[in-house]
Amino acid sequence: MDFVVTLICDPVAMTIDGTTCAAASDALKNAEMAVTGTDFLAPGIACDIFFRANGPPEIVTARAEESVRLVLTHNLVDVVVQIQQGRRKRFLAADMESTIIVNEMLNELAALVDGDGKMEKQISRITARAMRGDMDFSGALRERVALLEGCPCTFVEKAKSRISFMPGAVSLVRTMRRDGAFTLLLSGGFSPFTEYVAAAAGFDQVTGNTLEVRNGRLTGRVIDPLFDSSGKLETLRRVALKKGVSLSETMAVGDGVNDIPMLKAAGTGVAFHAKPVAAEVAQVRIGHGDLTALLYLQGYRSEEIVI
Repeated sequence: MDFVVTLICDPVAMTIDGTTCAAASDALKNAEMAVTGTDFLAPGIACDIFFRANGPPEIVTARAEESVRLVLTHNLVDVVVQIQQGRRKRFLAADMESTIIVNEMLNELAALVDGDGKMEKQISRITARAMRGDMDFSGALRERVALLEGCPCTFVEKAKSRISFMPGAVSLVRTMRRDGAFTLLLSGGFSPFTEYVAAAAGFDQVTGNTLEVRNGRLTGRVIDPLFDSSGKLETLRRVALKKGVSLSETMAVGDGVNDIPMLKAAGTGVAFHAKPVAAEVAQVRIGHGDLTALLYLQGYRSEEIVI
């Protein structure tokens, strides 16, 4: 069977060179895998190494990844091993906060509302615990929103100006859309932000939660039903089915415990700069590259990426 190892680094660092690829190739050969070729997808940033091996794919990929990682421990390189066939996907499902955007938007709201920073720190602590899996996501979300009771809706609009896209996010979405993939933003965040981000990045569809508003102020409550990890999974399955895309043709990306079900269900589940609880279960872990890494692992070349 034909496999591919993709080496990816931070585009700013540009640490992948011929020596890096040679070391990875030698590691594969020492693991008794037949290396058949090397291809630089982006000079200094991403490289494919092709090989053949016999055996169950899950065992081959795990063995190959372990072998390559051992020789590149100090290189700050992401290592992705896949079957060559089907690596390019027809459907992208993405988490929003700390994935497509840098921000956690309830933290941003709290920073605007509470000048001394106490509320922001309190909400940040709850957010971190929820994303690590130390507390129930739904309960954590309701607890954080309750702290914002009475917040004028004008602050929600102001918070949009604080949104910062993750490097490579817009290129990821627009490149996949250009090539016919369906793009879906799945967020436990709230509609004023999810709709803004989806439109700015170019997603085809967006789903999220809704803040209850009364007399121009937040009530501190979320309108039910709450969109959580099970909602992400159900929506991924339902929309993929509607679009005629099998789950094996989907890619999902996220960073926290709330993303785990969709990461496990997707054909390629990517834990992006993720909390350990998500990184441990995902097929792919990106800890050094930006979101263009999700294009390189599909075999895109730098000149094919929409800037």
